[in-house]
Amino acid sequence: MLAPQLRDAVLRWIADDPDPDTRTELQRVLATAMAGGPPAEDAAAELAERMSGPLRFGTAGLRGPVRAGPSGMNVAVVTRATAGLAAWLRASGQQGGQVVVGRDARHGSAAFATATARVLAGAGFTPVLLDGPVPTPLVAFAVRHLGAVAGIAVTASHNPPADNGYKVYLSDGAQLVGPDDAAIEAAVDAAPAAVAVPLGALPDPADLTGPYLDRVATLPRGPQGPAPRIALTPMHGVGGALVTAAFARTGVHDVRVVASQARPDPDFPTVAFPNPEEPGATDALLALAAESGADLAVALDPDADRCAIGVPGDGGWRMLSGDETGVLLGDHLLRTGPPPGDDRPLVATTVVSSSMLGRVAAARGARFAETLTGFKWIVRGGPGLVFGYEEAIGLCVDPGGVRDKDGISAAVVAADLVRGLAAAGSSVPARLDELAAEFGVHLTRGVSLRLPAAERDAAVQRLRDAPPSGWEIDRPAPDVLRLRRDGERVVVRPSGTEPKLKAYLEVVEPPAGDVALVPASRAVAADRLAALGAEVERMLAP
Repeated sequence: MLAPQLRDAVLRWIADDPDPDTRTELQRVLATAMAGGPPAEDAAAELAERMSGPLRFGTAGLRGPVRAGPSGMNVAVVTRATAGLAAWLRASGQQGGQVVVGRDARHGSAAFATATARVLAGAGFTPVLLDGPVPTPLVAFAVRHLGAVAGIAVTASHNPPADNGYKVYLSDGAQLVGPDDAAIEAAVDAAPAAVAVPLGALPDPADLTGPYLDRVATLPRGPQGPAPRIALTPMHGVGGALVTAAFARTGVHDVRVVASQARPDPDFPTVAFPNPEEPGATDALLALAAESGADLAVALDPDADRCAIGVPGDGGWRMLSGDETGVLLGDHLLRTGPPPGDDRPLVATTVVSSSMLGRVAAARGARFAETLTGFKWIVRGGPGLVFGYEEAIGLCVDPGGVRDKDGISAAVVAADLVRGLAAAGSSVPARLDELAAEFGVHLTRGVSLRLPAAERDAAVQRLRDAPPSGWEIDRPAPDVLRLRRDGERVVVRPSGTEPKLKAYLEVVEPPAGDVALVPASRAVAADRLAALGAEVERMLAP
């Protein structure tokens, strides 16, 4: 039975919703809930979920299913979010400045970007609405390039097709962090009903791709051999045209694209989940790479802020892990960039990523920072940052241009690495062996347990109160536990978006000193990692 309080809340939301489509959507669910009969109970439960509360700022903004009601992504929610952001910017003394607005090609993105730009104009700001669907890194770049007071990317990155999101960049071009996120959320809560928010005129679209490509063309370049052939998938997203143009700026013109995944498609029809890390997501890419004789395979996620790379080897083509790619590109940039002077360059990664980058940095005369998870912390790792990465295929190869992960510029640097290795008669697998011989074999993997919140919190509390014998334990953050013993590390944290407890494992075999000994070291490390995974699953089990 539909509770009167819920019915009244739904009616108030419908009255305050400026979008006729979502008003009609919610009216239909309400009518079913009020009609009685077997469908009414399901409709009432659906209404309760839709009205369960407003979307809250999580990782740099909002994210949720595209649907009517306060717990979904829709024009009314976006309108109030933008009104709150505008109020916070005014209170921060940034009235009248430019605010960049960009969007991907997901369901609802065009309408949400339009609403965002009109609210900003109505609040006295100058919205810069990027032309058409664009990669998220272009929004982050445009904020710094224009000296804007903020940027908003309407995107849900690699979430399922039903989702969309609203990502906020501050004036430094970096993702939103606390306490600003809480202050903006309070301003959103205080915003008027969406139907009462003033709207301004929609600006003419702006094109910032030229300046972005000019910036990409200045990235460090290694030894130049023949240009590599690239196999590419944009994963039904918006990065294909821009990354192809970026390759061309550096002399790489032979780019073969997975035809079935080349065009933006918000339904992502050829993949179960539009994330290059997911099993099967890059099968078509690797098949194309093998068929076309490519030198490098590149997979972008749908908004092109993440990049995964694949390489050929003795056993055929394979995708590299995020840690392998991060260490490779970090080492490459330290080798090809300007030599460090008194101010040594800084590279950064997170507490859950491989520790190998720290060893590479020390050997290359660079500084190293280990941050909390997320690029909002990586890019704030310290002055002099030249590179940062996270194990979830996020790479920042040009913090001066894009203070966030950027799959497009990362792909360009990866192609440069492959080109330089080929010129020296080497390859990516050979370079990985050389790094392992010099710094040791570092193998990583993740363990994820789906647990109710109470069991998840209880497992973390058990580890805090009684660490397993032989492990040293510390807390890099209130919700993060790190366990260490000789050559092994486990980082445990609850997921911020799912009912899961996550553990990040690493085992390290000492440097072999000789690449011929690396395969044996890898085999030992793989056995140790498997044993550690089983131990951690027992450790975390309820």
